[in-house]
This record gives sequence, C-alpha cells and structure tokens, in this order.
Amino acid sequence: MRNPVTVKRLLLSVIVLALLLLGVLAQEHRLFERAWFNVQQWQQPGKGQKASLLLSDYQVDIEAKVIVGVDDDVSALTYDPDRNSLFTVTNQKAQLIELSLDGEIVRRINLHGFGDAEAVEYISSGLYVITDERRQRLIKVKVDDSTTDVYAEQSQQLSLSLGLKGNKGFEGLAYDSEGQRLFVAKERDPIRIYEIHGFPHRDPDQPFAVHVVDNKQRDAGLFVRDLSSLQFDERSGHLLALSDESRLVLELDIDGKPISSLSLLGGRNGLKRSVPQGEGIATDSQGVLYLVSEPNLFYRFSKPAQL
Repeated sequence: MRNPVTVKRLLLSVIVLALLLLGVLAQEHRLFERAWFNVQQWQQPGKGQKASLLLSDYQVDIEAKVIVGVDDDVSALTYDPDRNSLFTVTNQKAQLIELSLDGEIVRRINLHGFGDAEAVEYISSGLYVITDERRQRLIKVKVDDSTTDVYAEQSQQLSLSLGLKGNKGFEGLAYDSEGQRLFVAKERDPIRIYEIHGFPHRDPDQPFAVHVVDNKQRDAGLFVRDLSSLQFDERSGHLLALSDESRLVLELDIDGKPISSLSLLGGRNGLKRSVPQGEGIATDSQGVLYLVSEPNLFYRFSKPAQL
C-alpha cells in the first residue's frame, strides 16, 4: 500500500508541473497581456479614444466568400481610392489581382521575377509596392488600365536584411501618404514593424536616401504571436495590425499603443466561424474594413451605421 504522504506529494508535483506548463503556454500566446488589455477595454470603453476606430463595434456583413477563379493562396490586401477597388497578390503563381469591394475579380496582372510575393500596398495613383518575403525586397510597381504583365527586373527595388530568417520576412505593408512613411511588418521571431522613409523614390531630381526606424519598445507591447498585414488609417493616424495566429486585428495609436481590437473568432463580431488564416486587411475611404484569408476567402466588416 502506498504511503498517503507520497501520493499527496506526487499529486502536488503533477499540479505544479501542469500550472507551469499552462503558464509557459499562456506566455507564448501572450494571453496575460491580452487579458489585461481586454479588462482595460471593459472598464473604460472608449476613454481617451476620440479618434479611435473602435474595432470592437465592427460586424461582418460578407463572411468567407470564396473568391471564384483563385486557386492559389491570396496574400495581403490594399485599397485603391482612385479605382475604388482592392488589390491582392498570390504567391504561388505570382499575380496582382484587382477585386471589387464585394470580392469579385476585376482583372489579373502577371508578376514576373517577384519571388515569394507576399504583400502589396497602394502608394499613389497607379503606383504600388510589392514585397518579396524571402529575399526581403521591396519592389515599386507601376500599373495602368492596359497593364497585363509586370517585370521585377524593370522596377525600382530596395533590398534589406533586417533580422533575415527563412520565410519569416516581410509579411505586410502600410503607407502614410502625408508623412511619406512605408510601414513594413516582419512576421515573427521576433515580430517587428519597420518604418521606412525614402522608398519608393519618386523624385529623380533628389538623391535616393533611405532611412529605417526600428521601434523595439513599441513592438514588444504587441501581444500577438505574428503579424500578417498592416493598414494605415489616414484619418486618425493609427495603424491596424492583423495577426493570423492570434485571430485578431489590433488598432495602434500614434504612440504604437494598442487601443482597440477586432476578434476574428467564431461567435465574435457576427462571425459564424473563425477566420481560418487571415492574410490581408484594408480599409476604404468610408472606414469599411476588408479582409482576405488563405486560400481564397473574402470578408467585409462594417459598423452598424455603415450597413
């Protein structure tokens, strides 16, 4: 017969080990920081957030719509205010694809020599930047109504080696047109949001000078496991960050502090099912939020007043 004291010690050891494992898991998923953020939002909803988008108010009105005609994985999303449409890229058979605001294909543009095309961002009329994730290249792309093919070797490029690590490279882009800043998201290990000044270079009469800002303190406060996409809101000056693994969109204020969030879990914000693998977000001039998920799903979120 076992000694009761020994059994109790064994049981206590198992409990302690289980608690330690749970603690490690919670820390890996940043659950403590996320829980504290949720408590603050619950206690003081909207306090000090006059310019906030208040992402928690958004409700899905197009959910998991299949983008018909796309078999490859869609990555990233950007809104073109001149065309009032969206653009995404596929990274297997590299293409730049224009979508309507309802998620229908408008046209396709073949990309040649772009490697692992992972993100696209509207800069100005007819001008975009596309990333090559593995090689950490930023490629300036010009597109007009007649464009059917784009060749990387004929385009302005910027190659960087910022924490280069396999395919955990440049995953998302966002552009501040007033400040002329290009935000670049590194997916993970560790996650980073770099701020790049001087690219794309648009004035041939001025020297080509690039400056990169790395705010490690801000990025350490992001309680998400990865970064999949970025969106800069021109009206508020805030940045939206999409995390696939955390099933979350975070709104960051001008100091980089999280102030609101949109959950991508089933049962939240009108979603029947969780978004399987969010890869790109964009907002239009009315504040409507669009999202694409691999392999070829389209979502649209609006506030009740916008429906």
